Amino acid sequence: MRIRCRQIGRVLLWFIVSIAPSRAPGQDRPPRDSSRFFVIGKRFAYTSDLPETLLAGPTQSPRHQPVAPPGVIVDIGGQRIHMNCTGAGSPTVLLESGLGDVSVIWALVQPGVSVFTRVCSYDRGGYAWSDPGARPRTFVQLSLELHTALDRLHVAGPYVLVGQSYGGLLVRGFAARYRREIAGMVLVDAVHEDQRVVYGGQPHRIRDGATGRKAPPPLIALDTALIREAQSAPAHPMTTALEAPLNRMPASAQAAWRWAEAQPLIGLAQQAETDWSPEELQRMHDGRLHDRASLGDLPLIVLARTRGGYDDGMSISADSLEEERHNFAADLARLSRRGRLVFADHSGHNIHLEAPDLVIASIREVVAGARTAR
Repeated sequence: MRIRCRQIGRVLLWFIVSIAPSRAPGQDRPPRDSSRFFVIGKRFAYTSDLPETLLAGPTQSPRHQPVAPPGVIVDIGGQRIHMNCTGAGSPTVLLESGLGDVSVIWALVQPGVSVFTRVCSYDRGGYAWSDPGARPRTFVQLSLELHTALDRLHVAGPYVLVGQSYGGLLVRGFAARYRREIAGMVLVDAVHEDQRVVYGGQPHRIRDGATGRKAPPPLIALDTALIREAQSAPAHPMTTALEAPLNRMPASAQAAWRWAEAQPLIGLAQQAETDWSPEELQRMHDGRLHDRASLGDLPLIVLARTRGGYDDGMSISADSLEEERHNFAADLARLSRRGRLVFADHSGHNIHLEAPDLVIASIREVVAGARTAR
């Protein structure tokens, strides 16, 4: 999960907790993304009626040389989504990234998973090579776009969902909409709906910002207004080197990450996602009041960092926040009667970069459980 400081506003601040408190004292701030390229061919389907200046690639800035996508560009009905599927076998593993993280963040995990089953990473609307989709960016909207892309690629379920940080919320939303197609889940230091996050020097519970807004039905549509807004914004400087643990990624993934990070559209896409997050978290909270084990007997592993790295001097003590974080991780494991919590002893928030073997092993275990359950 990533934060662009220059773009932080009210709707983005709550995600700071997933970065700042995730490092142990003395460690560098964990970065956000990267993954190795898995080239399975390139298929571009430009079927929009937009002018050529938009068709050239909404996320591309003329100041930065575009980077070729590692996967395929799928037209889902006027909006294009980048999908990167490798390996073979069933169930298919779907990798869902954190806020602001592009698909290459899974570079150290995807090759290991592709050894024993098919695995797909992708970029959400407005990220890297993917077009922005309709607003509001509810979990149902994001799920529809992903499911439509999978359908266009003929990648059928069952699916094992893997979500990191904010991505953990999204895979739970996907499972709620397509429950019959889900065979298992792995949550990687995922955000809990009741979690307090630290910004402005104090902890805040994000769902407290919910106002009861009602979302319209989801639909597949290209957000041309967001594209034009991004094209009128100045390009961000492209970084020359990535901080740890992003620098653990292969060189090709690091190059893609630097390019994607410099595109103005990705920050706007983040803002659109976080705008609706308080409503979604409140809805998740309300739903679990009646059923803590909403995933039933689904194979589930929850991975969590051992230390949160909270500072003292806030309205809630660091020890209390740390205890709360551990309790919330355990509660995520209670989403399934077969859920299990595992702490990553030597990792911060980005377990998929700092302890990829643990993530791969957890996915393998859930895949095996899903196959046994058939």
